[in-house]
Amino acid sequence: MTIPQRKLGSTGIIVGEIGMGGMPLSVNGRPSEEDGIRAVHAALEQGITLFDTADSYCLNSTENGHNERLLAKALHNRPEVVIATKGGHIRPDGRWETDGRPEHLRQACEDSLRALGVEAITLYQFHRPDPKVPFAESVGTVAELQREGKVVHVGLSNVSVAQLEEARKIVTVSSVQNRMNLFDHSSMDVLKRCEELGIAFLPYSPLNGMGNAHGIGSNETLSRIARSHDASPQQIAIAWLLRLSPVILPIPGASKAVNIVNCAGASNLELSAKDVAELNGIAAQITA
Repeated sequence: MTIPQRKLGSTGIIVGEIGMGGMPLSVNGRPSEEDGIRAVHAALEQGITLFDTADSYCLNSTENGHNERLLAKALHNRPEVVIATKGGHIRPDGRWETDGRPEHLRQACEDSLRALGVEAITLYQFHRPDPKVPFAESVGTVAELQREGKVVHVGLSNVSVAQLEEARKIVTVSSVQNRMNLFDHSSMDVLKRCEELGIAFLPYSPLNGMGNAHGIGSNETLSRIARSHDASPQQIAIAWLLRLSPVILPIPGASKAVNIVNCAGASNLELSAKDVAELNGIAAQITA
Protein backbone atom coordinates (compact mmCIF):
# COMPACT_ATOMS: atom_id res chain seq x y z
CA MET A 1 0.00 0.00 0.00
CA THR A 2 1.16 3.54 -0.74
CA ILE A 3 -0.64 6.32 1.10
CA PRO A 4 -0.88 9.79 -0.50
CA GLN A 5 2.07 12.08 0.06
CA ARG A 6 2.48 15.61 1.32
CA LYS A 7 5.29 18.15 1.61
CA LEU A 8 7.14 18.39 4.90
CA GLY A 9 6.70 22.14 5.09
CA SER A 10 9.26 24.15 3.15
CA THR A 11 11.93 21.46 3.40
CA GLY A 12 11.28 20.16 -0.11
CA ILE A 13 10.96 16.67 1.37
CA ILE A 14 7.95 14.55 0.38
CA VAL A 15 6.63 12.03 2.91
CA GLY A 16 3.53 9.91 3.40
CA GLU A 17 0.68 12.10 4.63
CA ILE A 18 0.44 10.04 7.83
CA GLY A 19 3.52 9.51 9.98
CA MET A 20 4.21 7.36 13.01
CA GLY A 21 5.01 8.51 16.53
CA GLY A 22 7.59 6.30 18.19
CA MET A 23 6.92 7.17 21.84
CA PRO A 24 4.73 4.11 22.72
CA LEU A 25 7.58 1.83 21.69
CA SER A 26 9.83 3.07 24.49
CA VAL A 27 7.85 4.28 27.51
CA ASN A 28 5.89 2.39 30.19
CA GLY A 29 3.92 -0.48 28.70
CA ARG A 30 6.25 -0.73 25.72
CA PRO A 31 6.42 -3.91 23.62
CA SER A 32 9.44 -6.11 23.17
CA GLU A 33 12.05 -4.83 20.76
CA GLU A 34 11.02 -7.50 18.26
CA ASP A 35 7.37 -6.45 18.37
CA GLY A 36 8.36 -2.79 18.23
CA ILE A 37 10.37 -3.33 15.08
CA ARG A 38 7.48 -5.32 13.63
CA ALA A 39 5.21 -2.29 14.18
CA VAL A 40 7.69 0.01 12.44
CA HIS A 41 7.96 -2.36 9.48
CA ALA A 42 4.16 -2.56 9.28
CA ALA A 43 4.13 1.24 9.02
CA LEU A 44 6.63 1.09 6.17
CA GLU A 45 4.44 -1.41 4.35
CA GLN A 46 1.59 1.10 4.50
CA GLY A 47 3.71 3.79 2.87
CA ILE A 48 4.56 5.68 6.06
CA THR A 49 7.93 7.39 5.68
CA LEU A 50 7.92 9.99 8.49
CA PHE A 51 8.80 8.74 11.97
CA ASP A 52 8.81 11.03 14.99
CA THR A 53 10.96 10.37 18.03
CA ALA A 54 12.87 12.16 20.82
CA ASP A 55 15.86 11.49 23.01
CA SER A 56 13.49 11.49 26.01
CA TYR A 57 11.29 8.66 24.72
CA CYS A 58 12.54 6.15 27.25
CA LEU A 59 11.74 4.91 30.74
CA ASN A 60 14.17 7.24 32.50
CA SER A 61 17.46 9.08 32.04
CA THR A 62 19.53 5.90 32.31
CA GLU A 63 18.40 4.91 28.81
CA ASN A 64 18.18 8.22 26.96
CA GLY A 65 17.83 7.69 23.22
CA HIS A 66 16.08 4.31 23.53
CA ASN A 67 13.49 5.15 20.88
CA GLU A 68 16.02 6.74 18.56
CA ARG A 69 18.18 3.62 18.66
CA LEU A 70 15.15 1.39 18.08
CA LEU A 71 14.00 3.37 15.04
CA ALA A 72 17.55 3.53 13.67
CA LYS A 73 17.74 -0.25 13.89
CA ALA A 74 14.31 -0.83 12.36
CA LEU A 75 14.84 1.69 9.53
CA HIS A 76 18.43 0.86 8.61
CA ASN A 77 19.11 1.22 4.88
CA ARG A 78 15.81 2.97 4.17
CA PRO A 79 16.96 6.24 2.54
CA GLU A 80 13.39 7.33 1.73
CA VAL A 81 12.56 7.58 5.42
CA VAL A 82 12.71 10.75 7.53
CA ILE A 83 13.36 10.34 11.25
CA ALA A 84 12.51 13.56 13.07
CA THR A 85 13.78 13.83 16.62
CA LYS A 86 13.60 16.34 19.45
CA GLY A 87 15.69 17.68 22.31
CA GLY A 88 14.80 19.72 25.37
CA HIS A 89 13.08 17.22 27.65
CA ILE A 90 14.83 15.15 30.31
CA ARG A 91 13.65 12.09 32.28
CA PRO A 92 15.21 12.09 35.78
CA ASP A 93 13.77 9.08 37.63
CA GLY A 94 11.15 8.80 34.90
CA ARG A 95 9.76 12.32 35.39
CA TRP A 96 9.15 14.68 32.46
CA GLU A 97 11.14 17.88 32.95
CA THR A 98 12.46 20.56 30.60
CA ASP A 99 16.04 21.62 29.96
CA GLY A 100 16.47 24.28 27.31
CA ARG A 101 19.97 25.36 28.33
CA PRO A 102 22.33 25.74 25.37
CA GLU A 103 24.82 23.28 26.86
CA HIS A 104 22.12 20.65 27.29
CA LEU A 105 20.72 21.09 23.79
CA ARG A 106 24.20 20.78 22.31
CA GLN A 107 24.86 17.56 24.19
CA ALA A 108 21.39 16.24 23.39
CA CYS A 109 21.96 16.82 19.69
CA GLU A 110 25.34 15.06 19.78
CA ASP A 111 23.77 12.12 21.62
CA SER A 112 20.92 11.95 19.09
CA LEU A 113 23.38 11.93 16.20
CA ARG A 114 25.08 8.90 17.73
CA ALA A 115 21.81 7.15 18.58
CA LEU A 116 20.49 7.59 15.05
CA GLY A 117 23.83 6.80 13.45
CA VAL A 118 23.77 9.86 11.17
CA GLU A 119 26.02 12.80 10.44
CA ALA A 120 23.14 15.28 10.34
CA ILE A 121 19.59 15.10 11.70
CA THR A 122 17.05 15.76 8.95
CA LEU A 123 14.55 17.49 11.27
CA TYR A 124 15.54 18.51 14.78
CA GLN A 125 12.77 19.97 16.93
CA PHE A 126 13.10 21.96 20.15
CA HIS A 127 10.85 19.80 22.33
CA ARG A 128 9.35 22.30 24.76
CA PRO A 129 10.09 25.85 25.93
CA ASP A 130 11.87 25.87 29.27
CA PRO A 131 10.52 28.56 31.63
CA LYS A 132 13.97 28.79 33.25
CA VAL A 133 15.74 29.67 29.98
CA PRO A 134 14.98 32.51 27.54
CA PHE A 135 13.20 30.98 24.56
CA ALA A 136 15.37 32.86 22.08
CA GLU A 137 18.49 31.44 23.74
CA SER A 138 17.29 27.85 23.27
CA VAL A 139 16.20 28.40 19.68
CA GLY A 140 19.43 30.22 18.94
CA THR A 141 21.37 27.15 20.02
CA VAL A 142 19.43 24.94 17.61
CA ALA A 143 20.10 27.51 14.88
CA GLU A 144 23.82 27.27 15.65
CA LEU A 145 23.63 23.48 15.37
CA GLN A 146 22.06 23.93 11.95
CA ARG A 147 24.83 26.28 10.82
CA GLU A 148 27.38 23.72 12.01
CA GLY A 149 25.79 21.08 9.77
CA LYS A 150 24.53 18.86 12.57
CA VAL A 151 20.91 19.70 11.82
CA VAL A 152 19.37 20.09 8.35
CA HIS A 153 15.94 21.52 9.21
CA VAL A 154 14.66 23.06 12.45
CA GLY A 155 11.29 22.49 14.08
CA LEU A 156 9.49 23.57 17.24
CA SER A 157 7.16 21.73 19.58
CA ASN A 158 4.62 22.88 22.16
CA VAL A 159 4.76 26.53 21.14
CA SER A 160 2.36 29.46 20.87
CA VAL A 161 1.96 31.75 17.87
CA ALA A 162 4.04 34.38 19.67
CA GLN A 163 6.86 31.89 20.25
CA LEU A 164 6.69 30.76 16.63
CA GLU A 165 7.09 34.36 15.49
CA GLU A 166 9.96 34.91 17.91
CA ALA A 167 11.72 31.81 16.61
CA ARG A 168 11.24 32.87 12.98
CA LYS A 169 13.40 35.93 13.67
CA ILE A 170 16.23 33.57 14.58
CA VAL A 171 15.93 30.57 12.25
CA THR A 172 13.84 29.19 9.41
CA VAL A 173 11.16 27.07 11.07
CA SER A 174 10.20 24.06 8.98
CA SER A 175 7.71 22.38 11.31
CA VAL A 176 5.65 22.80 14.45
CA GLN A 177 4.55 19.87 16.57
CA ASN A 178 1.70 20.69 18.93
CA ARG A 179 -1.15 18.71 20.45
CA MET A 180 -4.22 18.68 18.19
CA ASN A 181 -7.13 16.30 17.82
CA LEU A 182 -10.93 16.16 17.62
CA PHE A 183 -11.18 16.79 21.34
CA ASP A 184 -8.49 19.47 21.71
CA HIS A 185 -8.43 22.49 19.40
CA SER A 186 -6.18 24.58 21.63
CA SER A 187 -3.50 24.94 18.93
CA MET A 188 -5.86 25.90 16.12
CA ASP A 189 -4.36 29.41 15.97
CA VAL A 190 -0.87 27.93 15.63
CA LEU A 191 -2.08 25.63 12.86
CA LYS A 192 -3.61 28.53 10.95
CA ARG A 193 -0.39 30.52 11.19
CA CYS A 194 1.61 27.51 9.99
CA GLU A 195 -0.74 27.19 7.04
CA GLU A 196 -0.23 30.86 6.15
CA LEU A 197 3.54 30.39 6.28
CA GLY A 198 3.74 26.95 4.62
CA ILE A 199 5.15 25.37 7.78
CA ALA A 200 4.41 21.69 8.39
CA PHE A 201 2.16 21.03 11.38
CA LEU A 202 2.65 17.65 13.07
CA PRO A 203 -0.29 17.11 15.46
CA TYR A 204 0.76 14.84 18.29
CA SER A 205 -1.82 12.86 20.27
CA PRO A 206 -4.07 12.79 17.18
CA LEU A 207 -6.17 10.15 18.97
CA ASN A 208 -6.36 12.15 22.22
CA GLY A 209 -3.31 10.60 23.88
CA MET A 210 -1.91 7.14 24.55
CA GLY A 211 -4.33 6.35 27.36
CA ASN A 212 -7.41 7.49 25.46
CA ALA A 213 -6.90 6.29 21.88
CA HIS A 214 -8.87 3.06 22.24
CA GLY A 215 -11.78 4.76 23.95
CA ILE A 216 -12.52 7.61 21.55
CA GLY A 217 -15.31 5.56 20.01
CA SER A 218 -17.39 6.22 23.12
CA ASN A 219 -18.15 9.62 21.63
CA GLU A 220 -21.55 9.17 19.98
CA THR A 221 -20.94 11.54 17.08
CA LEU A 222 -17.59 10.00 16.21
CA SER A 223 -18.92 6.46 16.56
CA ARG A 224 -21.94 7.14 14.32
CA ILE A 225 -19.82 8.71 11.56
CA ALA A 226 -17.35 5.82 11.78
CA ARG A 227 -20.17 3.31 11.29
CA SER A 228 -21.46 5.22 8.28
CA HIS A 229 -18.06 4.87 6.60
CA ASP A 230 -17.48 1.29 7.77
CA ALA A 231 -14.36 2.64 9.44
CA SER A 232 -12.86 2.71 12.91
CA PRO A 233 -13.27 5.81 15.11
CA GLN A 234 -9.48 6.18 15.02
CA GLN A 235 -9.51 6.34 11.23
CA ILE A 236 -12.21 9.01 11.25
CA ALA A 237 -10.25 11.09 13.79
CA ILE A 238 -7.15 11.03 11.59
CA ALA A 239 -9.13 11.66 8.41
CA TRP A 240 -10.58 14.77 10.08
CA LEU A 241 -7.06 16.05 10.76
CA LEU A 242 -6.01 15.44 7.16
CA ARG A 243 -9.06 17.37 5.96
CA LEU A 244 -8.36 20.23 8.38
CA SER A 245 -5.29 21.59 6.57
CA PRO A 246 -2.90 20.65 3.74
CA VAL A 247 0.10 21.32 6.01
CA ILE A 248 -0.97 18.71 8.57
CA LEU A 249 0.95 15.45 8.93
CA PRO A 250 -0.62 13.38 11.73
CA ILE A 251 1.81 11.22 13.70
CA PRO A 252 -0.26 8.63 15.59
CA GLY A 253 1.78 6.63 18.05
CA ALA A 254 1.54 2.85 17.99
CA SER A 255 3.11 -0.05 19.82
CA LYS A 256 1.41 -2.76 17.74
CA ALA A 257 1.49 -3.40 14.01
CA VAL A 258 -2.31 -3.74 13.82
CA ASN A 259 -2.79 -0.26 15.29
CA ILE A 260 -0.55 1.61 12.86
CA VAL A 261 -2.10 -0.31 9.94
CA ASN A 262 -5.51 0.79 11.17
CA CYS A 263 -4.36 4.42 11.37
CA ALA A 264 -2.94 4.34 7.86
CA GLY A 265 -6.37 3.33 6.59
CA ALA A 266 -7.55 6.89 7.26
CA SER A 267 -6.00 7.92 3.95
CA ASN A 268 -8.73 6.05 2.09
CA LEU A 269 -11.60 7.95 3.71
CA GLU A 270 -13.55 10.81 2.14
CA LEU A 271 -15.43 12.77 4.76
CA SER A 272 -18.44 14.79 3.64
CA ALA A 273 -18.92 18.45 4.54
CA LYS A 274 -21.68 17.32 6.92
CA ASP A 275 -19.29 14.84 8.58
CA VAL A 276 -16.68 17.54 9.05
CA ALA A 277 -19.17 20.01 10.47
CA GLU A 278 -20.36 17.48 13.04
CA LEU A 279 -16.82 16.44 13.93
CA ASN A 280 -15.80 20.07 14.34
CA GLY A 281 -18.36 20.39 17.09
CA ILE A 282 -17.00 17.61 19.30
CA ALA A 283 -14.47 19.81 21.10
CA ALA A 284 -17.10 22.47 21.73
CA GLN A 285 -19.44 19.84 23.20
CA ILE A 286 -16.71 18.68 25.57
CA THR A 287 -15.87 22.24 26.63
CA ALA A 288 -19.53 22.98 27.30
